[in-house]
Amino acid sequence: MPIKSSIFRIPGFGIALTVLAVMSLAGCGDGPAIDARPQSISFGAAPVPDIDDTTATVSATASSGLPVSYSSITPTVCSVNSSTGVATGKASGTCTIAANQSGNTQYAPAPQVSQNFIFRFSHTITFDAAPILSLYDMATVSATDSSGLSVSYSSTTPAACSVNSGTGLVLALSTGDCTIAADAGALQATQTITVSAPPSPKTAPGVPTGVTASAGNTSNTVSVSIGATTSGGSPITGYTVVSNPAGIAATGFSSPITVTCPAACTGYAFSVRAANAIGNSAPSALTDVITNYKVFETFYEPDTQPNNSIFIGSFKIDSTTNTVSNLHGILSEAMTGGANGYPNDTMTWLSLNNQLSAVYDPTLGGWLVTAFLLNSTNTLSGGDGWSPGTGSGLYYGFPGPNPGNAYAMIFVNTANPVAALTQAQINKLAYADCAPGGMMGGVCMTGTTEAGYGTVGTMSGYPVSQTITKQ
Repeated sequence: MPIKSSIFRIPGFGIALTVLAVMSLAGCGDGPAIDARPQSISFGAAPVPDIDDTTATVSATASSGLPVSYSSITPTVCSVNSSTGVATGKASGTCTIAANQSGNTQYAPAPQVSQNFIFRFSHTITFDAAPILSLYDMATVSATDSSGLSVSYSSTTPAACSVNSGTGLVLALSTGDCTIAADAGALQATQTITVSAPPSPKTAPGVPTGVTASAGNTSNTVSVSIGATTSGGSPITGYTVVSNPAGIAATGFSSPITVTCPAACTGYAFSVRAANAIGNSAPSALTDVITNYKVFETFYEPDTQPNNSIFIGSFKIDSTTNTVSNLHGILSEAMTGGANGYPNDTMTWLSLNNQLSAVYDPTLGGWLVTAFLLNSTNTLSGGDGWSPGTGSGLYYGFPGPNPGNAYAMIFVNTANPVAALTQAQINKLAYADCAPGGMMGGVCMTGTTEAGYGTVGTMSGYPVSQTITKQ
């Protein structure tokens, strides 16, 4: 390959520049020559994500000035955008990011370099024991995030199985490994289930198990879910839901199945049977209609503004038996707050985890349900030791030792829990706080109305609102 040397002079400069022009001989090459200059890659300072940070950015540069591409060497811990260097944490651990530069006609590929840093998450995802699956069976996987984040599901083996993203209900589509991923925030965990061959000869489906029922998203409906069904070796062709007492029925192919009641669904339990080409299963055990709700209750406190007494809680309604259970939540202590009201408050909050009273009021058409701080109703002096408006707000056993109890009372219309309350129903809401942050000498903070209990609260507090929503 001959080299032709040319000399150029730049006006104003007393130096000569020698330019080497590389010229190929005709017939002695098929393309341009590559000047394979070496290059290297260097990373900047490694990021230090805080606990529960889901992203971090790495930055690397090539000595050639050419763009760098990134990849994750630890894909179970983190992924990375190949061009921006933004890494996303999937699990706690060391994230290793590689940087590459493939070179061009002037530069040879750079040696790969990598950088380590640590993602730290305070939460973990844990699967329950894997279900047993044969071909065409349905079963439910269940994963829990330790920090309480909601978990969503997906199948990483869609040819082998599908899964409902919200419920974790898996359908086995072929034999072999079925892998289900559970995601909570940026964290992911997986569970692999081996789908076995179906039994022979084929049979009718097994009895559906794990059947649950809850209030539907529209009035006078119930949502019935199936947790598992063995197929008998033949695909499930449908499900039938029947009520007890009889009179309500619905059909569907997949879970959940919506059942419409001719009137209120209160008082009914439900069972399910499955069908395939061979026949029908026996009906499942009857299940009550049980629904989870959240409640937010506010008592206006004129003397502690901008802070009010607030109860935030949750509970269950069994519409089959028309009962309310497991009311629990937190109650704010308005006198402990600073200059900022809820939700940016600095109030002390009490945990009320003991539902010790549920009384049906036929005049109001619902239940007055009360959760207590202690596993005792002993709260206020006089009468039964806790009823709203009693004992002039003095603590139970005054002037003896104060047990330090507290409670909040809500109203639940089981026929339509999310309906707005009437003023008469609001008037019967109440709370009492005899814990240290609610005391004025021997007097507890309370919240009542004259219309409901013949007196307003001890600091003139009274109920103004309650909102119930379905979880």
